[in-house]
Amino acid sequence: MKLVGVDVGGTFTDVMFSDTAAKKAMIHKVPTTGDDPSRGVMTGILELCERNNIKPADLDYVFHGTTIATNAILEYRGAEAGMITTRGFRDIIHIGRHQRPQHYSIMQEIPWQDKPLVKRRYRKVVTERLAPPHGDVLVPLAEEEVRQAARELKDAGIRSIAVCFLFSYLNSVHEDRAREIVLEEHPDAFVTTSSSIVAQFREFERFTTAAMNAYIGPPVRNYIRQLETALRQADMKAELRIMRSNGGVATPATISEFPVLTLLSGPAAGVLGGAVCGALSGRSNLITFDVGGTSADIGVTNEGRFSEASARDTKIAGYPVLVPMIDIHTIGAGGGSVAYVDQGGTFHVGPRSAGSVPGPAAYSRGGQEPTVTDANVVLGRLDKDNFLGGEMSLDVEGAQKVVGEIAERLGLGIDEAAAGIITILNSNMANAIRSRTVQKGIDPRDFALMAFGGAGPLHGAEVADMLGIPEVIVPTYPGITSALGLLASELKYDAIRTQFQVSGSVDVDRLNSEFAQMGDDVLRQFTADGVSHSEVTMRRYADARYVGQGYELRIDLADGMITEDDMHRSYEQFHRIHESEYGHAFQQSPIEIVNIRVTGTAPSPQLEWPKIGSEGSIEKALIKRDNTKFRVDGELRSFDTAFYRRADLPVGQKLAGPAIVLQLDTTTVVPPNWSFTADPHGNLILTAGGAQ
Repeated sequence: MKLVGVDVGGTFTDVMFSDTAAKKAMIHKVPTTGDDPSRGVMTGILELCERNNIKPADLDYVFHGTTIATNAILEYRGAEAGMITTRGFRDIIHIGRHQRPQHYSIMQEIPWQDKPLVKRRYRKVVTERLAPPHGDVLVPLAEEEVRQAARELKDAGIRSIAVCFLFSYLNSVHEDRAREIVLEEHPDAFVTTSSSIVAQFREFERFTTAAMNAYIGPPVRNYIRQLETALRQADMKAELRIMRSNGGVATPATISEFPVLTLLSGPAAGVLGGAVCGALSGRSNLITFDVGGTSADIGVTNEGRFSEASARDTKIAGYPVLVPMIDIHTIGAGGGSVAYVDQGGTFHVGPRSAGSVPGPAAYSRGGQEPTVTDANVVLGRLDKDNFLGGEMSLDVEGAQKVVGEIAERLGLGIDEAAAGIITILNSNMANAIRSRTVQKGIDPRDFALMAFGGAGPLHGAEVADMLGIPEVIVPTYPGITSALGLLASELKYDAIRTQFQVSGSVDVDRLNSEFAQMGDDVLRQFTADGVSHSEVTMRRYADARYVGQGYELRIDLADGMITEDDMHRSYEQFHRIHESEYGHAFQQSPIEIVNIRVTGTAPSPQLEWPKIGSEGSIEKALIKRDNTKFRVDGELRSFDTAFYRRADLPVGQKLAGPAIVLQLDTTTVVPPNWSFTADPHGNLILTAGGAQ
């Protein structure tokens, strides 16, 4: 199989090719084309093919991580959307839960109120009512009212409509019929029903998720169509797969209908790629540290498994989202993060980024503000003649000029200012890691830091130092690990239903019946993708809580026919998870099952990673020695530093820092008192404490 993975970042678009039969891989990077990312995607694929004598027509699959949906939300530039909802519930998505993101601030923006996904004048109400607990029809759907609402939205120029009814998670009959009517009146509309995205209780979150799908639906659908057209025009017959936020991939048809599933498309691929690289070197407890030009994404892999975000944590730009997502924490910190002094004289780095255009001053593209990249250039940690494998020369004088300007304002020397920029950024990223580890009862010292992205290896060791993490792993292609993760992904579909049951009186027959129906729903999606049922692996879960609690924890449920004994084992697991998460458990308290879930996965063609021989040598790898600056014991000092070419490093030989390791897609910084080794799988293993 010939596979291509393409991940679109804020600064660069990363491309990786794998021939699974020949066991070889190639990489390529091109600037991201912000106005139309598909141009950068096609440029990257075609340039990689041309440089390596690969016929585009021979490609079998293109796996793609996209930021279209995320950017539409972050930049508030989605489609003008409408909503049809139950009479009396027009303002659910405005009122929310009467919770303020910042409890004690009287000057704050509440995203769903300040930037509504659906403006109030485009929220229409109709008569209907379903009744819990089984979704019985209490008041029939007033179909003529739905027709009138659809006509009004059509006349107002609305091309995307969300249908959100009360208790539709129990019975979708009214939403399904309303969708049919809307399409009869407005055939060109993009129509979303809340129950088709997530059949789960909590009206505010479910309605907001449906509204978000309607808001981003048209731009994502248009992008997918453009990309598919471009692939065909380039004579590519490869099947396109899009990365979802849950760590699986889906077909263009699925993503075109449910674009909200891709909100963490790129970061999810990074966690997968990090886990694959860690497994090659025998590490299963990892903190993935994906730092690009604009943002840093933090994930945790425990015993080879990544966790899924809970309902209380799944937010994008402040909006709650009820779709399965890998638990990833993102902050505005990267190589392009801008350093500045605010009106009160406080020194900040990020979250604003210079992006790829104009970019850092060192890129010579018109950047006039000091960035993290410029600070690394000033400190000698980036080699001006060996950036991007020598394809791009860095402007040292330009970097010194902009860093010098902020240094003058702060009353510091230029080196001190540059070191300050790095320290502030590293502190921000270390705090982000603490929020996903220490604050959740996880000791980061028991994990290795998997540093990747264009800037992760630059900062990984110093961030690890701040957290007491003893080991940093830098994968073979750190700048394109998300693209590698795409090649390691599987087809994955989820089904979820709300079902309230309490331990001691659980109806296992009802559970088994629901699971059977949900399994059939998942299998139908695989059938539509041409996947045999024999290739699909199913797993079952439940969201559970102690009676009276407001949020749930995820537990496993048995395969096959569930028995009372199976349920008791799941209850014991819940107590253990609750103890781990909150520090205590209530063994005698009843447990309430809230939601049940089914996840189906089917393997995609996987790349095989060849081992690396030991032909390298220190003499061959050493490019030069030069001065770089590091802060040691509170003092900024200059060190004679070896610069190595990574591809020529000998396997298994421990080398002492300080050192700079250069390659096409990133630069790895090994500070003083750290050592590093290239292992047979291509990973660099950085170890605190220096060479022994």
